[in-house]
Amino acid sequence: MLPMPTDMLFLRDAYVTEFDAIVRDIDAGRRRIALDLSAFYPTGGGQPHDAGSLAGQPVLDVRKEDDQVWHTLGGDGTLPAVGDPVHGEIDWARRHALMRTHTALHVLCGVIWNTYGKAVTGGNMEPLSARMDFEFDPLPADFGPTIEARVNEELAADRPIEVSFLPRDVALADPDLIRTKVNLIPESVPEIRIVDIVGLDKQADGGTHVRTTGEVGRIRVVKTESKGKGNKRIRLEVLDA
Repeated sequence: MLPMPTDMLFLRDAYVTEFDAIVRDIDAGRRRIALDLSAFYPTGGGQPHDAGSLAGQPVLDVRKEDDQVWHTLGGDGTLPAVGDPVHGEIDWARRHALMRTHTALHVLCGVIWNTYGKAVTGGNMEPLSARMDFEFDPLPADFGPTIEARVNEELAADRPIEVSFLPRDVALADPDLIRTKVNLIPESVPEIRIVDIVGLDKQADGGTHVRTTGEVGRIRVVKTESKGKGNKRIRLEVLDA
């Protein structure tokens, strides 16, 4: 029998910081547990995992394997058993910093897509800092200052951000929803989550985001780099408004 999938609360509400769940499975050798539901974001899509605590023990790592989310616990405390209730708490400062950063990257994508029609070729983020690669060759003149100004204009516009879900075939029929150069959505996913920065950027995405662009603050383009022909990198940091 296949394990029941973990209900990932963050997909519908990224502002859930505490939750109660039931242990579904344990991996004692790696000190990790799987739950019936979880608000912890697992590493994926360029976004690192959440931190916090479960059953009073620190959460060191969160990974999704098949349809289950596994939480690695630190310390040397006793692991809860299958069927035990546990209470989870998210490290909100880290989560919110990642939400601001992820939304800033979507605003960057929207500005570049709408201005230049260039797709994303890669990216990665940490709390309040990130990089993103695009298929430029070469970069336009004064690209860094121009993009920084345009992104900050969109952040200051305080656009609302909406989350919805579409059947896979409907979502993939819209080429504008897949903004990466390669479609990274597994074929096993029947329903695709859409993040819409209203009036600017609408794309398939599984990460956590703030409610409006104004909540991000502002960004600074730290540098631009060439990572080879047709692949240019933008590094940015997220600052308070």
